[in-house]
Amino acid sequence: MSQTPTTDWTTDRVGAAVAGENPTVLAELGASFAVIGDVQFLPGYSLALTKVPGADRLSDLPRAERVRYLADVDLVATAVENVCTRIDSDYRRVNVEILGNTDAFLHAHVWPRYAWEPAEIIPKPVWA
Repeated sequence: MSQTPTTDWTTDRVGAAVAGENPTVLAELGASFAVIGDVQFLPGYSLALTKVPGADRLSDLPRAERVRYLADVDLVATAVENVCTRIDSDYRRVNVEILGNTDAFLHAHVWPRYAWEPAEIIPKPVWA
């Protein structure tokens, strides 16, 4: 049975995930949450969202936690690749990015890329 979130989960995605109130969470991993991206113009877009409230960048984590987090990013990327390979024959690869220029919490973007993308977009980063 799902509960009604007590706050707007988009204002604190990490806190909402930790509290079990972030509806985008696909799985809880060792050091992160695998979440589905808000936009799906590239089907399968997902993120690895830190479990550490207040962590803004990778360097905010102690080295051992960084390694655990990056291992989770690898798990999310591998899962996206496995699923996208099965559902779309035009799947090409995943791009993994840790940007953080807009949202002040540690998260890694996992973007599947497809052969059906417009030719002028294929060589560019998704956000360009």
